[in-house]
Amino acid sequence: MVTGATPVPLRVAYDAAHGGRWTSLHGGGREWLWRGPEPGRHEVRPDDAFVDVGGLEECLPTVRGRPDHGEVWSRPWHSAGPDTLVIQRPTFTVSRRITDEGGVVVADYRLSADPGHRFVWAAHALLDLSPAARLDAPAGTPTRLHPEAAAFLPSGTWPTDAPWLTGAWPAPAGLTLDTFGPDDGTALGAVLLDCPRVQVIDGPDRLTLELECADQPRSTALWRNLGGWPANGPYRSVGVEPMLGAAFDLADAGPSDAAVVPAAGEIAWRLTISAHRTP
Repeated sequence: MVTGATPVPLRVAYDAAHGGRWTSLHGGGREWLWRGPEPGRHEVRPDDAFVDVGGLEECLPTVRGRPDHGEVWSRPWHSAGPDTLVIQRPTFTVSRRITDEGGVVVADYRLSADPGHRFVWAAHALLDLSPAARLDAPAGTPTRLHPEAAAFLPSGTWPTDAPWLTGAWPAPAGLTLDTFGPDDGTALGAVLLDCPRVQVIDGPDRLTLELECADQPRSTALWRNLGGWPANGPYRSVGVEPMLGAAFDLADAGPSDAAVVPAAGEIAWRLTISAHRTP
């Protein structure tokens, strides 16, 4: 933590009926969650194509692949007690309890499934950031670039049939990712491996996201869209996404790239989000 930084209390709001989506994360006069231009989010039916309206979407059991952004964002979640929601699917049940007491947002998750069940989860948080914002993560963190990055690599080459290319943060394969800057027509995804804690710095404001989960792969996914997507009407959106797993698509995940339900039949994890402001 930077000397002299003052905690900024955060408050959270969510929409249980529409995928449990986090609709607001605000504090100190600032809304951190970006709101997108796409209409029709409330009309979504299970397994529809993803509708990008911003906020924080729960992506489970995959992010990319089928179904797009997972199974749970397009279905209603149901109350299971104070601040607690639950959703049941044929192969798993997940519950989420969010509190913001003391101004720190804590989201506790619990997933039940048969032992050996594999999944990827991401808190797909699209953030409202200025062009001066940057993402602070440990230098040298192994970072996977996905194939859409090929067009923007300084080398201009991509390994044949490779689902990703790994390099060191903050510039894997020579592509600088920690700063966002003005729109430049690029759009790409990356995964910072074994990186459970990052900080977003935007002027005097700092947002810290930290993921806790025993004996499971913890990563931070990055969606860095600076006006490069979608092709028929590009806009700017930046996703900083705490993740269980190490691959966007569960279908691409190797033995150590997905979370795996242990013999007890249950996995619990915690996402903590806090904010600070420097003078």
